[in-house]
This record gives sequence, C-alpha cells and structure tokens, in this order.
Amino acid sequence: MPTLYPYNVFISHAWKYHDDYDRLVKLLDAAPNFTYKNYSVPRHDPCDAGNTKKLEQALKDQMRPSQVVLILAGMWVNHSGWIQYEIDYALQCGKPIVVIAPWGAQRTPTQLQRIADAVAVNWSTASIVEAIRKAVP
Repeated sequence: MPTLYPYNVFISHAWKYHDDYDRLVKLLDAAPNFTYKNYSVPRHDPCDAGNTKKLEQALKDQMRPSQVVLILAGMWVNHSGWIQYEIDYALQCGKPIVVIAPWGAQRTPTQLQRIADAVAVNWSTASIVEAIRKAVP
C-alpha cells in the first residue's frame, strides 16, 4: 500500500469542552486510509503563555505549520473570542477552514458557513475526512 498523505491539522477548541476535542481526535485516529499530524493545543499540553499577547503568539506558532483548521461549531457560540482569533489568523494565512457541525444540529452559525471551505456533518468520520480532503489543495 502506498504511503498516505499526512494532513497537518489544527483543531480549534475550548478546554472546557475537552470531551468534544478528545472525541474528534479519536475519530481522526480511527479513520481508515487517513493520516494526520495534530498541531492543536490540548489541555494536557498547554502553551507556556503568561499573558494574552504571549498566548496569541503561541497560538500563531502552533497554527503556522497546519494546512487546515477545524472549528467545532457547537463550541463557537460560547467561546467565540479565542476561536474568532484563530479563525482570523487562519483567514489571514489563507488556511482552509473546516467547520464541524454538532451532532443533531439543524443549523450551523451563518458566520461559520460564510468562512468555511467545507462543512462536515453529524460527527461522522467519513464526513470529516472528506471535508478535510476537499479543503486542502
């Protein structure tokens, strides 16, 4: 079997909702014929930042090597400040954005639909992987 193309992924998330982040990582880890490197900042490996400016720079440093940014739409509403910062930086750098709609959601926030290069639905591994492949040139 040929070597799979590894995708460099940054998952925007809030530590308060680490269960959703962990669930997404497990889905990606279990995806058949898909490899990736996770450039996110998980709760168990935080950035060493003592203030807002340092945290902004640390996030940029983590996001810079990524090829795609995943946004968990369900958390966006409650934590739009930092997630918006990550969205703005992704847009500034020309990184594609994949929005993952929450399980059972009828709608995705309009602002996220406008900036998304792809939308994955229902926390489906196949849908998420397809959206990443569609978004990354």
